[in-house]
Amino acid sequence: MIKVIILTSSRQGFASLTLADLVKSKKIIVQAVVLNEGLIINKKKHYKRKIVKIFKIGLFGALNGIRMRKWYSTGVYKYLDIPTIESLCKENNIPLSITPTINSSQTIEYFKNANADIGLSLGNGYIGKKVFSIPKFGMINVHHEELPAYQNAQSIIWQLYNDSDNTGYTIHKIDEHIDTGEILFKEVIPIIFKQNLESTVSFNYSILWKKSSERLVILLENFENYFKNSFPQGKGKSYTTPSLKQYLKILRNFKKKVHAFNIEYR
Repeated sequence: MIKVIILTSSRQGFASLTLADLVKSKKIIVQAVVLNEGLIINKKKHYKRKIVKIFKIGLFGALNGIRMRKWYSTGVYKYLDIPTIESLCKENNIPLSITPTINSSQTIEYFKNANADIGLSLGNGYIGKKVFSIPKFGMINVHHEELPAYQNAQSIIWQLYNDSDNTGYTIHKIDEHIDTGEILFKEVIPIIFKQNLESTVSFNYSILWKKSSERLVILLENFENYFKNSFPQGKGKSYTTPSLKQYLKILRNFKKKVHAFNIEYR
């Protein structure tokens, strides 16, 4: 049996989808779930980062990024039946704790009390060493894109930017940087093209969620074998929200592929 603790920043999303799969396993015990409220502690630092990003990608890029967020959240719910994390914890008698920020003293306390073998990061920002080093074997993350080629990248759109027909997901160890830890498992999946970019992203993202959730259960049930065979990523490339110029290239490449597959673009 392996004891796990889940850290998530979403009440309804990939974490709750995965939790529903984890509780079905007879080899996995979910010790606790920690839900991050995402409170802004240092507002000056927070808004400074926002301003720097806007200057980097432009105002349209920032606004378009906000518009695209639903592609990766509510857009996915059309394809997957996802319960809330609260309802699942209540149904399965799993302790649920609320923490103000990912790396807060409360998070550290909850992790220490859980006495877990491994921590799962399912939908979070940067996790510091003071948190990810607490579980016996550290923490692992599920990144819904190929690594190391697409570190910190939104799924599918950057593959299209690079004129690729594939997407994928990577399960990796967490280290002191974002999406750079040793790889435990990676799968490349062909993109299924729909009539518009939004539907293509949401549909394929739902596939990534489902496949990666199922694989994560298998990985945890065979934990020692996967950890023994983990390997370093090597040199990678990091992405952020696309600028207007980058988004237009994504859209052009998407239309080209839709035409190649004889799909009516809408």
